[in-house]
Amino acid sequence: MTNSKKIAIIGGGAAGFFAAISAKEHHPEAEVTIYEKSAKVLSKVKVSGGGRCNVTHACFDNKKLLTFYPRGANYLRKAFEQFNTRSTIEWFKKRGVELETLSDNCIFPKSNSSQTIIDCFLNEARKLGVKQLLQTPINDIHQLSNKQFELVSTNETFIADKIIYTIGGQPKNNSLQWLTKFNHELIEPVPSLFTFNMPTEAIRELMGIVVEETTTKIEGTKLEASGPLLITHWGLSGPSILKLSAFGARLLADKKYDFHVLVNWLHTQKEPEVKKNLEETLLGHSDKKMGNLNPFGLSTRLWHFLLEKSNISVDSKWKELQGKKVNKLINTLVNDRYHVSGKTTFKEEFVTAGGIGLSDVDFNTMESRKVKGLFFAGEVLDVDGVTGGFNFQAAWSTGWIAGKNVI
Repeated sequence: MTNSKKIAIIGGGAAGFFAAISAKEHHPEAEVTIYEKSAKVLSKVKVSGGGRCNVTHACFDNKKLLTFYPRGANYLRKAFEQFNTRSTIEWFKKRGVELETLSDNCIFPKSNSSQTIIDCFLNEARKLGVKQLLQTPINDIHQLSNKQFELVSTNETFIADKIIYTIGGQPKNNSLQWLTKFNHELIEPVPSLFTFNMPTEAIRELMGIVVEETTTKIEGTKLEASGPLLITHWGLSGPSILKLSAFGARLLADKKYDFHVLVNWLHTQKEPEVKKNLEETLLGHSDKKMGNLNPFGLSTRLWHFLLEKSNISVDSKWKELQGKKVNKLINTLVNDRYHVSGKTTFKEEFVTAGGIGLSDVDFNTMESRKVKGLFFAGEVLDVDGVTGGFNFQAAWSTGWIAGKNVI
């Protein structure tokens, strides 16, 4: 190795900074430069987690950790063997960033501010001598006869010995077209992590209600997810819905986001169990109004809505719950059906399924199998996780590995 190796990090986001810091730490004599097309770096880190930055997730079993990735799990197995959740926590701790784990196992900076993470990265980059060139889009890349790379920007070109490509998830593959000349497979991107729009459904009037444990399904498919569900003014959101959108990203895109979602408001309870509960309530409280006695712990507003949807008056008495009304109510509670027509991006967290085909990348090093000296990290790969810190964990892991192995 010579002292003059030039490493180009293309993209100043989460994976880009982690890769740059890793490269400079592992290869201090190299010249590491981040090329960022916009005027700001780490913009997604800034807005993630509502401005708090969900750094990672308290899942310390790598096998279980992989189950949170709809795409890329088999490949990430190699990455997590080198740098996983524990590694992330230790990395930040070593740099004075205190983290805390919330009740849902999401891990945030103790300061509750994403600026803490941004400041950590900027300070580390400055301390190590990582250069930053902002407003410098790299529009094309050529490999020269001496195996160096020519980076083509708007008004100038740059030379690099190695490249770590970390431009994040893209709505279209236009910015990746230069890879086709190296025969890299590009997977067409589609949105992941989105909420469901239900413009014709009256349940939207209950916006703000959260049900902590639900099970949701996409009708006519095997897609199923569990977790909290949030009713919004446009439809349904919350972890249960976001998991469905992530694991069903391509299928729902094929459906043009027009489908039916089924909700079990009682999580894992089945019809016999619910029927028994209703019968016991009827026997013990026959003269009470159904609207005033909810045996399932649902919010009053939601309980009333589900009763009315089942054609049962909230003023009717429990002893009137007979025949078809019982079956109708049970079905509404455990198999409620809603028409979805459209999607909305989850907060500011834009995540895609798609990007660079994974079989073209060696996940032991993150180097391209097609082009020596070209490495990848982060969401530019066809890797994505559900909400909860998993996408950042993939960025930290792949970025750290790419930086370590870039020379």
